Amino acid sequence: MSTTLTSKGQVTIPKHIRDALNLLPGCPVDFAVNTEGDVVIHKVGARTGRKPDRFEAARGRADVKWRTNDLMALLRGED
Repeated sequence: MSTTLTSKGQVTIPKHIRDALNLLPGCPVDFAVNTEGDVVIHKVGARTGRKPDRFEAARGRADVKWRTNDLMALLRGED
């Protein structure tokens, strides 16, 4: 799969690559060139053994559709 370099030097990472690396918007990545001249992309933290963010699994998962007034009543303890 190929992509086109923009005038700003940007490219779109294909979806199957983003999925394979679990890349989400705002996720830091690192680029390198190996000895054969190939560009290699790594998810930052993937090679360092860093623990994943403890909130990452829950981020963006809420499926409850709260109305503002209902949520505020719940938070305030109103009946």
